Amino acid sequence: MVAQSSADSSRSQTLDRGLRALNLIATSSAPLTIDEVAEQLDLGRSVTYRMIRTLEDHRLVVRDASGRLTGGTQLVVLAGGVRAEMKAIAAPILTDLANTLEMTSFLVVPEDQEAVTVLVAEPTSTAAHVAYRPGTRHPLDRGAPGIALLAGLGPKPNERAEVTTARNSGWAYSEGEVIEGMASIAAPITTNDGTTKAAVAVVHLALSLNSHDVAPLVVSAANTLGLKLS
Repeated sequence: MVAQSSADSSRSQTLDRGLRALNLIATSSAPLTIDEVAEQLDLGRSVTYRMIRTLEDHRLVVRDASGRLTGGTQLVVLAGGVRAEMKAIAAPILTDLANTLEMTSFLVVPEDQEAVTVLVAEPTSTAAHVAYRPGTRHPLDRGAPGIALLAGLGPKPNERAEVTTARNSGWAYSEGEVIEGMASIAAPITTNDGTTKAAVAVVHLALSLNSHDVAPLVVSAANTLGLKLS
């Protein structure tokens, strides 16, 4: 019998499974069935069903008419407290940026080695925009938001050339690295003490995104946020 490490033995397997299921459902681009959740988490259907029922009881997960699962209203309540001050300051700036460019704009923060979206603003003047969800995450070294966050830090050995370019220009560009066919432009939010706390980004169809027209507005929004957060 293999002994568990102290770190593993101190964890709750049930809680870990439930949180993995919740994260999968909340960040999925489409509603999932219980069988799909069970398959993706490599769990039995009965175990998955019990977890889902518990999450439903706490309004963290809801089922639609076809039985598919999406995030529940309690997620909004919980998410409201995450970086609440930063989001309150950023919300009107992101909204202005989204409506000016007619593109979805969003606020991204670093978490471990990932870039995590914490706030999204969609343009009200057009129906043709990219839908993006808070909670979306991707590796920090992939996609314009992550590159912008890395650019706000000091140079590191073997960093991507795109990070160095973004550090010099003040903004990052990526195409198809996070969502196929989509391009993104992002700029780091740096406060007066030189700390990069987050990044502002927009996402749009790659074929119709003119980076040199869009980038100055994204950089301006990031600079405004940096001053307000200082």
